[in-house]
Amino acid sequence: MNISDYNHLRDLAAGLAVEAGVMVRQGRRGGLQAIETKSSATDIVTEFDKASELLITTAIRAQRPDDGFLGEEGTDEPGTSGVMWVIDPIDGTTNFMYDLPGYAVSIAAQYHGETVAGAVYLPVTEELFVAALGGGATCNGAPIGPSSTPTLATALVSTGFGYSPERRSSNARRVSRLLPDVRDIRRLGAAATDLCYVACGRTDGYFEQWLNPWDVAAGILICTEVGAKVGTYRGEAGERDGIVAANPSIFDALHQAIDG
Repeated sequence: MNISDYNHLRDLAAGLAVEAGVMVRQGRRGGLQAIETKSSATDIVTEFDKASELLITTAIRAQRPDDGFLGEEGTDEPGTSGVMWVIDPIDGTTNFMYDLPGYAVSIAAQYHGETVAGAVYLPVTEELFVAALGGGATCNGAPIGPSSTPTLATALVSTGFGYSPERRSSNARRVSRLLPDVRDIRRLGAAATDLCYVACGRTDGYFEQWLNPWDVAAGILICTEVGAKVGTYRGEAGERDGIVAANPSIFDALHQAIDG
């Protein structure tokens, strides 16, 4: 594959992210009829999560029948082409359920395990973030870049929380240690949105544990394509490693502060 192929995958992801995003936004205006739970009573899924994933996978299969899929709502197919689509049909379903902004549709294309294209669409603000490997990233067609905030003390940092009480308690301890050392902390409610906000400079850094590939695949590529730094940090005993993203000036300080 080459940059032309990556651009094609990016454009396909972008068009479907917008189509799915418009569908779920319009559907939300009509109210929710089916709300279910997954890993806990607070981990919810709506009929529009499922409808969005079906819309995306059906359209991709029609154009690229040999590709594989990994979707939050259960689509799991290996494929034979080497291309795997990693899909979060609504990232931030709690925001969506409460009719709050911040939720997103996230679609990434990976080639033999490497993310080569991605799109994140924010339906409420009608913002489309896209990237192709080696081709930079844009928001609604305009180039973006991370902030230039020089120190952790002046940084606005976002984070997120897991669904179980134990995971929330763990993250609360980390937040309490970090809060005195930063400008402030934000909780936006969707990892894909958090990563895009780091990429375009609306926040200076972001960290979170207990994420899945569909939460971050597109957002990580969008960050790295504009020069933001992305890494992992250790969870507490028995916990999954977390992700940290930030502008280059504060990345090391933020990483050290949350990994200590």
